[in-house]
Amino acid sequence: WIVQLASERKGRPMKERLAEEIILASRGEGLAVKKKEDTHKMAEANRAFAHYRW
Repeated sequence: WIVQLASERKGRPMKERLAEEIILASRGEGLAVKKKEDTHKMAEANRAFAHYRW
């Protein structure tokens, strides 16, 4: 996620965007952390349906 989100940002060289995204993630900020939290929320919401057999 970090590399993907860093490559989506425009305006600076990739190494600077990647470094910034890593620093933000280490602080618990940034797009990568938000994506992780959203993924965990979706997993938590779908947990109730995990025991059903389709």
